[in-house]
Amino acid sequence: MKIVEITTQIKYIELKTPFITALRTARHVEFVRVSVLCDNGFIGIGEAPATRAITGEDLETITSSIENSKDKFYFHMPQDAIKILHSICQDIKSSAKAALDMAFVSLLAKEKNQPLFQYLGAKEASTLQTDVTISLKNPQSMLEDAKLACENGLYILKVKLGPDIEHAIEVTKSISASLPHAKILIDANQAWHVESSLHFIDETKNCKIELIEQPVSAGDLEGLKTITEYSDIPILADEAVFTLLDAQKVIHSKSADMINIKLMKCGGVTKTIEILEFCRMNHVTCMLGSMLEGPYSINAALHLAMAYQDVIRFIDLDSPLLYKEPSSELDFEFKGCEISLKM
Repeated sequence: MKIVEITTQIKYIELKTPFITALRTARHVEFVRVSVLCDNGFIGIGEAPATRAITGEDLETITSSIENSKDKFYFHMPQDAIKILHSICQDIKSSAKAALDMAFVSLLAKEKNQPLFQYLGAKEASTLQTDVTISLKNPQSMLEDAKLACENGLYILKVKLGPDIEHAIEVTKSISASLPHAKILIDANQAWHVESSLHFIDETKNCKIELIEQPVSAGDLEGLKTITEYSDIPILADEAVFTLLDAQKVIHSKSADMINIKLMKCGGVTKTIEILEFCRMNHVTCMLGSMLEGPYSINAALHLAMAYQDVIRFIDLDSPLLYKEPSSELDFEFKGCEISLKM
């Protein structure tokens, strides 16, 4: 089975409502879909969203990276293409690598005639749970969005907060008091400083909070460690961790309690597995997260989540819940927080 053709398409999926964080506002999922054809007729598909604010890549960057490198993979078997991708393609950024990597890995599963979750090590399909994003708005609107989510069975809430720490405290207290059975995950997206983070922790000590994600800038590991040592709430590193080396640095320095792994940050399924295996050996739990992504990249992440349930404590793969219209390209059904493989 050798690769004979690689093609790209730009795709858009409209969202129900704008997705708003401290870093960006999005009204569509915008992504590049790559299709890899082999000489036996098998096709592997991967995707990469445009997330310039995080990975530095837009649609043009991703497309040109794949188009300019695709000749390197022709007439190679997928397992060899993976080695080439991660060894000599240093000019390709992480999201473009992720799209190619997941396409190559999917071909390997097809060659074994196995569903991807089984190829990745899960014995059987299982039910998973995802959070849902509560976008950054005024406090009353965020509370209304949180209530609506819970009414629809979405009780794991990833609450996006911005640099206004008093706003963050008000939102958190309001949602916690009004929805006592909800699980609240706070995501500051690097918007705070150490002092404001400690102030938030002090002011919300009576709120039930599952974790606080990336309160300070990605490069401030010292500040992140100060917050982690101070907080009884688990601190999750996100933008601070792209690669296995980043994960090792954060974990060995005890700068955070947990890490958020995303295929688009680390370069695909292959590299995600390396980080998950390291976390497994070091007894560190993770979030398996995502950007705003298309159905095939969400599929890949969910299949992977089935194989690493002992390591992955939280799943942040809610993009399909935010699509304006359901996608027929998903391998999974979303019902409230519950995610199950389509039968």
